[in-house]
Amino acid sequence: MKTIGLLSDTHRFLPDEIIQFFSGVDEIWHAGDVGSTEVIERLSAIAFVRGVYGNIDDHKMRAILPEDNIFDIEDAKIYMTHIGGYPGKYEKRAYEIVKREKPDLFISGHSHILKVMHDDKNNLLHMNPGAAGKIGLHKYVTALKFTVSGNRFTDLQVFEKERRKI
Repeated sequence: MKTIGLLSDTHRFLPDEIIQFFSGVDEIWHAGDVGSTEVIERLSAIAFVRGVYGNIDDHKMRAILPEDNIFDIEDAKIYMTHIGGYPGKYEKRAYEIVKREKPDLFISGHSHILKVMHDDKNNLLHMNPGAAGKIGLHKYVTALKFTVSGNRFTDLQVFEKERRKI
């Protein structure tokens, strides 16, 4: 069993409240638009970090993070990318990978909108943690925390705080 902290779209800013929210997690996954290596360094001080780069990330971030991250944890297959869409409205490139890889969990960022939904057609869970940074049109800073046990995802917790109060 592993506890995961999931965030996206920090855009160089990582709120202390999210650091606290992630206290005790086994791994942290960042779904792109990190913005700076300092964000990865701060997250790495808490737990092992996996991630992908996003459309705002520069050559430094692209040198340390892949565009697509496909990996296994426990008995679950994970596919993470920054621009992926969501069930019923996947981005074409991401959907081709979903069909080929058949992940149990598909993670994307980019929209700044927190969504957790099941995709019955592709038999997977989709998560978008929303936006953890201050840049964008979102009104709330969000992140997720959950447990992976076998190929099940349980104990989902949501961090949410008004952006203007961060």
